[in-house]
Amino acid sequence: MISHFKAQLFCQETKLPRREVDATDPLWVERIDDFFKSQHILPPPGDPAEYAKAFEAVYPSELDRRTYIDSQVSLGRPSFAHRVLASLLSTGKAPCVFTTNFDNLVETATTVAGQLLEPSKRRNLVVAAIDSSERAKRCLDENDWPLLAKIHGDFQSVELKNTEGELAAQDARMRAVLIEACSRFALIVVGYSGRDASVVQALKDVLKERASFPGGIYWVTRSPSELLPAVRELLLAIISKGAEAHIVQSQNFDEFAGGVADVVSFDEVLEKHIREGRTQPIVRSMPLPTHEAIETPILRCSAVRILSLPKVARRLVLQKPAQIFELRQCLKESKARATVAAAGSDYAAFGSDEELLSALAKFGPTAAGTIELDPVAHSWALGLLYDALTRSLCKGRPFLPRLRRRGHSILVSAGYPDEDVERRRRRLESLSSMKGAYGESIYGNVQNLGYPFNEAVRIRFEQAAGHWWCVFDPYTNVDLPKNLEERVEGEPRLEEPMGYLWKPSPAADWIRERWAQRYNRKWSAIINAWSAAFEGEGRAFGLEEGKGIDAVFQIGSVTAWSRPSHDHPYFHGVR
Repeated sequence: MISHFKAQLFCQETKLPRREVDATDPLWVERIDDFFKSQHILPPPGDPAEYAKAFEAVYPSELDRRTYIDSQVSLGRPSFAHRVLASLLSTGKAPCVFTTNFDNLVETATTVAGQLLEPSKRRNLVVAAIDSSERAKRCLDENDWPLLAKIHGDFQSVELKNTEGELAAQDARMRAVLIEACSRFALIVVGYSGRDASVVQALKDVLKERASFPGGIYWVTRSPSELLPAVRELLLAIISKGAEAHIVQSQNFDEFAGGVADVVSFDEVLEKHIREGRTQPIVRSMPLPTHEAIETPILRCSAVRILSLPKVARRLVLQKPAQIFELRQCLKESKARATVAAAGSDYAAFGSDEELLSALAKFGPTAAGTIELDPVAHSWALGLLYDALTRSLCKGRPFLPRLRRRGHSILVSAGYPDEDVERRRRRLESLSSMKGAYGESIYGNVQNLGYPFNEAVRIRFEQAAGHWWCVFDPYTNVDLPKNLEERVEGEPRLEEPMGYLWKPSPAADWIRERWAQRYNRKWSAIINAWSAAFEGEGRAFGLEEGKGIDAVFQIGSVTAWSRPSHDHPYFHGVR
């Protein structure tokens, strides 16, 4: 209500249309607060008189204020917390409620909760406002609980307390009932700031009674720092009189009521009624869809699932210590069908045992059984499998692996100079679907520059949704001359300063134009082509049985898809 009043006044003063100001937007709230700080029309934010002053400024007439309250009350519905409070009242577990609210939500909720109980177990709520305070006095005198006392009036009352003058003094009889109740019961204050001095003063007057707050007072607030000075003063006064005073932190009425509901027992019908009122969590587990996927509007991902991957690799023990790059250089120079990774003090490898031991002979290698691979726990295992996966996707296929420290790629093969006719025929046949997907040459030379190019994918080995995936990102690879390649690819030579500004690739514009017309339909065809090419079993080195430990991967045929965050007939193909 305060936000609404301030926005209304702001628009009146600035001549802005009300529909253009969103009082819930933090930017508008800040702008409005800054305006009132400079104009001094209202007390500062958080001032106890802010509500009353703003209400009276917008609606000077008592009739207008009552009409406004009536219109706002008509929009309300009992919340989860109202269900809990109503269950406490209808079962007699809470004797009375005093409220400064005008709405009828507590009465409505209590009526609904009461109707769920057998008549013999039901307690009927008595409602008393400031124009019917004699009812409250009768309940007090006769112990006829439960009681709902509206100390600022009911939205249907002739008398309402909204303005500063009206809030200055409470009805004497209702005030006496509040003081007497606080001398009999514990008091829980929730959702109330203590802005109007008359209510706080009534609570102070309780301390004049012989028995005051026998069960203590519990003041619920979002943060102790938000307590008004008058409230702090009240709590200290209660403590000084020997009664208990507690500050309870809770973000809102629903949260507090949820805590109460967890420790108070009700009949099964009320328990069910309360549970049904709980707000559904925003983040919750969602069951996977069981119906067939449809083509749209779900998003498709360029990733294929790895159905199986190697569990063990060859364990190597070296008599002479070596750096991993030295071992890899030896494998490269000897053209060994193998790959290796450092695994603690030992090494793990895939490939031909004979070629491994021969290539690393100067380090005194020994094949010492196998070593288990856990890519989740060990980064070396992840790296070894990443290398092997890239090789396996190329072995026996018309692709070339390119392993780099910054990431691995797979290039479409353009063939070799000594390629015979039959081999060339098989390669072109294997690439026919790939070429059809791109709709143009998938290797050749860059126009006007002459640099060789190949369509390619960058490969990533990732875990998601409890499975391992081969993620592939299509791109066009251009082989630049050596003096340009080092700079373009972002790996400066050691003798050059790291701050050197690399020149852009001379083929960048050509690549950009090449990809500019590749819209969704062509993207989907390209993803189809690569996923079909990777499908099935892949072996990193194609070893014969007993010649070593090969890295064998089984790749699925279906790419990853997103799924809708909610179910709807639309996603079942129903239009």
